[in-house]
Amino acid sequence: MVKKLYIKTYGCQMNVYDSERMAEALGDRYEPTDRPDDADMILLNTCHIREKAAEKVYSELGRFKGLKAAKPDLKIGVAGCVAQAEGAEIVRRQPMVDLVVGPQSYHRLPELEARAGAKTPAIDTDFPEEDKFAHLARRPKAARGPTAFLTVQEGCDKFCAFCVVPYTRGAEVSRPAETVLAEARDLVERGVREITLLGQNVNAYHGHEGGLAGLIRALAGIDGLARIRFTTSHPNDMDEALIAAHGDCEKLMPYLHLPVQSGSDRILKAMNRKHRAEEYLRLVERLRAARPDLLLSGDFIVGFPGETEADFADTMALVEAVGYGQSYSFKYSPRPGTPAAEREQVDEDVKDERLQRLQALLNRQQEAAQAAMVGREVSVLFEKPGRLPGQMGGKSEYLHAVHVHAPGVARGEIRRVRITESASHSLGGVLVP
Repeated sequence: MVKKLYIKTYGCQMNVYDSERMAEALGDRYEPTDRPDDADMILLNTCHIREKAAEKVYSELGRFKGLKAAKPDLKIGVAGCVAQAEGAEIVRRQPMVDLVVGPQSYHRLPELEARAGAKTPAIDTDFPEEDKFAHLARRPKAARGPTAFLTVQEGCDKFCAFCVVPYTRGAEVSRPAETVLAEARDLVERGVREITLLGQNVNAYHGHEGGLAGLIRALAGIDGLARIRFTTSHPNDMDEALIAAHGDCEKLMPYLHLPVQSGSDRILKAMNRKHRAEEYLRLVERLRAARPDLLLSGDFIVGFPGETEADFADTMALVEAVGYGQSYSFKYSPRPGTPAAEREQVDEDVKDERLQRLQALLNRQQEAAQAAMVGREVSVLFEKPGRLPGQMGGKSEYLHAVHVHAPGVARGEIRRVRITESASHSLGGVLVP
């Protein structure tokens, strides 16, 4: 009898991809369920980026104590970056946990699951020498939705002062191009039209002789693959070949997530970002020269240790100069084990007030970018039915959510749409005959 697996995924797109591969690794033993109370195994795939990430995991585990008491054979596991960072501490604080596995070791899940449930929990938080992707089973041939994530690079060598990724994901590693292309072709055969390439520092990819740009051009040769995206990038690895690809590779979508974190050179140096604000602005100019309609997204940290009002003003000035179509902004929160965690912290009230000002500006820019789409034609990949009868929803090439009355349109179709209205976080339009 096949058992049931419940996976809860926290954090970034890479964790979404990892959760898919974890489920596939256990696929001959478990089938998925969306109800933890129906599961024979619960797996929390965790993220360590945000504030109090570990405490949120412990809180979630606490909610499963009743399930474990009622069903002693229930297996509970913790995977991902909190598992890597906390290791045996998770089992010490929550003895009911049966297995702990880091993000580089989940190809060993079947072995760990077989050991789980014994008196001694199964723990694997090593950085193994073998390539986990080479040891994962071939992906099942089930039909897929029109979009998919595909991890091509993991880890980071940048060691930003605020970030735990180098400690939880390890050094930068790139998958060989031939394995990426094989997985991409397999996804397309199962109905995928758009692939987003993933990496903690994706544009540091070196598994193809032409770098990420070379991989993108190779992927563009796959029949049936209509769209390519990638995230997340570091400004220092945005080379001229990749800039050129934004201008002349038709399948590479005109959307780029390019985090800067701060507009202050003093704070960028303290963050160990290894670039200056002016260099970032000149990079944006070169990107927009290659692709004038490029929509930019960014990340910002407010209240990094030592940030003054003048430093924050520099960030606001950079945002004004760039003009972002989308953005993500956060108050700095100390991550244990990182250099910035040991420094004198900015007052929380100051952080709150600055974040409100920054988000107000970023929201105005996002609303302006959406309003500017009204009257334009865009290409929409339809993904699922909308909330209204006959309505379909999808994404434009600029990653805007678009809703259209299109009762005859099938999931996975790409159609031209004229935008007629801009709402909160989405656009409305009509099909172009």
